[in-house]
Amino acid sequence: MASPLIHGDRILIHRLLQAAEGTLALAARLVHSHPKQLSLAIATLLLGGAGATYAVASLAPDASDLPVRTVVEDVQPLPVLSQYEALQTQAMRLYRSDATRSADTAETLLKRLGIYDPQAAAFFRADTVVQQTLMGRAGRNVTVEASEDNTLLKLSARWSPEDDGMFKRLTVDKTATGFQSKLETLPMTASSRLASGAIQTSLFAATDDARIPDAVAIQLAEIFSGDIDFHRALRKGDRFAVTYETLEGDGEPLRAGRVLSAEFVNAGKSFQAMWFQEPVASGTAAASTASHTLSKGGYYTLAGESLRRAFLASPMEFSRVTSGFKMRFHPILQTWRAHLGVDYAAPTGTPVRSVADGVVDFAGTQNGFGNVVFVKHRNNSVTVYAHLSRINVRSGQSINQGQNVGAVGQTGWATGPHLHFEFRVNGAHKDPLTIAKQSDSVPVAPSARTTFNQAADQVRIQLAAAANMQLGSAQ
Repeated sequence: MASPLIHGDRILIHRLLQAAEGTLALAARLVHSHPKQLSLAIATLLLGGAGATYAVASLAPDASDLPVRTVVEDVQPLPVLSQYEALQTQAMRLYRSDATRSADTAETLLKRLGIYDPQAAAFFRADTVVQQTLMGRAGRNVTVEASEDNTLLKLSARWSPEDDGMFKRLTVDKTATGFQSKLETLPMTASSRLASGAIQTSLFAATDDARIPDAVAIQLAEIFSGDIDFHRALRKGDRFAVTYETLEGDGEPLRAGRVLSAEFVNAGKSFQAMWFQEPVASGTAAASTASHTLSKGGYYTLAGESLRRAFLASPMEFSRVTSGFKMRFHPILQTWRAHLGVDYAAPTGTPVRSVADGVVDFAGTQNGFGNVVFVKHRNNSVTVYAHLSRINVRSGQSINQGQNVGAVGQTGWATGPHLHFEFRVNGAHKDPLTIAKQSDSVPVAPSARTTFNQAADQVRIQLAAAANMQLGSAQ
């Protein structure tokens, strides 16, 4: 039973209560009279909380004075045998990829892919689909799935034989009854890539450094061939930027598509181009986007002028020129004389194309020209294609720009395989590159101008981004 409070204790408690009431009253007056000062004091106290905490914590007993107790328990490891057995039930799959080679046999291809499977090799030798589509075909992407003992479980091969937006997929699967092959034709998907580079020695060296496919480099030269002599006018420091399609099958890049937009700065002068096809009847338009289609279109300057000229600058795809439009020492006649044309060095059999629409005026053998083709064009123009190894047109035949007229050879007065090309106007020899630059271009149709301008604005942004990317990499 608690002891009753004595008189002194009661007096002390009474005084403490009175003091507390006075403190509360004083605090109320302070809050009413000085609210801002009181808020600052409270904030200061809170910010000093860490110090206050330290002061309180320092009152706790020293850790060295606390009792220490040791607890010992037995730990049983998991059984190793059961873990090993669990791992044994997990089958390991191995994946390897490579490209086919023209000399491949079933054994050499499988060996290069790390497959050692006599049954798979026998199937490859016997299966008609595999023999016709894979063996002896170079450059086809192959992926195999193998078991842990390097036997074949599955093979997949993909390639794009035609520029038609489709790709082929061959699969060979191991089933309970043996191997089975299946060949499918599927649509490719297109994505766009942005790249840039600078000329140090040649266009192809620059595109190699930028990891740009050769097909894109050739397109780049074709697009600007009416304005830039890629054989003779390139300079160190020239730069370029390009957006192009990459065509994929099952998410795997198979080939380069068309160039969508490009800029080339040659000798300080900038040339820009974009792919554009006019809106179709339904009102939808296809401009410079990464959607590979077969509908017709063309390349235009960003101002809307077509880059398709009446005359191509070259009768061959981008190639090395051995001599240009200039005086030269004739290798056969051993005299200095005017070289009234352009010589293109190329292997025998390289295709030669007509630079413009026209009619074949002569196709046969003629003196030092050897096998030669003369083509008449508008405005009393004639082009000459000499030293051909073969002729693919006949006299009187109407031909279109870009049509094959023959192949590079070494007939007539030629010391090596090359094409001798001439351009004559009213019988006078002219520089074909000058004629190409002066030929007419066709602007975008007025009905498509709004759509074209919108696409051109997007291209300007792309090319500006590419220029900044190249500048940043150079700094």
